[in-house]
Amino acid sequence: MAADGAELLSVIARVNRWATFHAELAIPPAQARLLAQIDTMGAARIGDLARADHCSQPTMTNQVQRLEEHGWVVRDLDPADGRAVLISLTPQGRGVLQEVRRARAAALEPVISRMSDVERSRLRGAALTLAALMQAAEHTVLDDALRDT
Repeated sequence: MAADGAELLSVIARVNRWATFHAELAIPPAQARLLAQIDTMGAARIGDLARADHCSQPTMTNQVQRLEEHGWVVRDLDPADGRAVLISLTPQGRGVLQEVRRARAAALEPVISRMSDVERSRLRGAALTLAALMQAAEHTVLDDALRDT
């Protein structure tokens, strides 16, 4: 089973790298990745973003400042702790992220269009299976967190 997980992660990473490399992105890939991370996490503290990206808090602070300078993210006081701030996407940031996702999908489209109907059907099924896998993983993490409280 572990080999299945390793193979899955390897293929997904290769697809992501390939699509990013071949996409015509208007922003650096690192900024696109951070916008996507904030979109996934929702409003988050810089420390949480740093942990999710496996970088230091000062490094994340610099990355967030770059996004903030473009108007793609905002800082708001954390209602649970007035000393902390939460980083969230602005409508402009959400639009930039949508453009990045469209560009990456467009890079894959010529490859997908050369696939047979059967292969495209299998690909759609695989995407649905991966979505279900992620939903189950997110629920497991949530269930574990609730159990620990």
